Amino acid sequence: MTTPRYDEIADWYEEYATVGSATYMDRVRSVLAELLGGGSGRCLDLCCGTGAHAAELRRLGWTPVGVDLSAGQLRHARARLPVARADATALPLADGVVPAAVCLLAHTDMPDYPAAVAEMARVLAPGGRLVHVGVHPCFCGAFADRSDQERIVIDGGYAERERTVRSWNSHGVRARVGAWHLPLADLLTAVTAAGLVLDRVVESGSGPIPDALGFAATKPHPHRVC
Repeated sequence: MTTPRYDEIADWYEEYATVGSATYMDRVRSVLAELLGGGSGRCLDLCCGTGAHAAELRRLGWTPVGVDLSAGQLRHARARLPVARADATALPLADGVVPAAVCLLAHTDMPDYPAAVAEMARVLAPGGRLVHVGVHPCFCGAFADRSDQERIVIDGGYAERERTVRSWNSHGVRARVGAWHLPLADLLTAVTAAGLVLDRVVESGSGPIPDALGFAATKPHPHRVC
């Protein structure tokens, strides 16, 4: 089981997610709404953290249910949605039971995100929708120095996949809990390897170079040939 590194900073992260990075979180939720759209039924919020996006899921018509490994984070999330403490690669759900699943700003917290994608695909109902929104693999890894607002300086570490706490921002989330890097090719390949069909990819940022990547995928019906 992955170490729940957010337990020690859960109270700090609650403040960060609701106040300190409110503008960024609004953009994340805008990408979420664009890719997920309105619907009904349960929506799995994988790695829900403090439940910061539950209200947006409800606004879209979904009934959010959260799963996270961090007990500290779930202390805050319980006031916002029903939750369960579990590993993202071993969900306490039966096959094909949710019509939608989302994973927001969490893939760099997992040593094996492709396994988590496969697990989300398992619990997704045929025709169901998976939405991923996360830091852009090409511009937001430890190899990317974003300290200059006018440009991003990329070094040669793009192919490195191990966890690191190296970051241009010594006060941000990554300097506190670290991150696993997943190159863009690996991230997208995880979707097709899980038997999902990639529907749409979008990029979003506050400047000319994106700092977030979102994509939507669907689980084919058994009779569909892809």
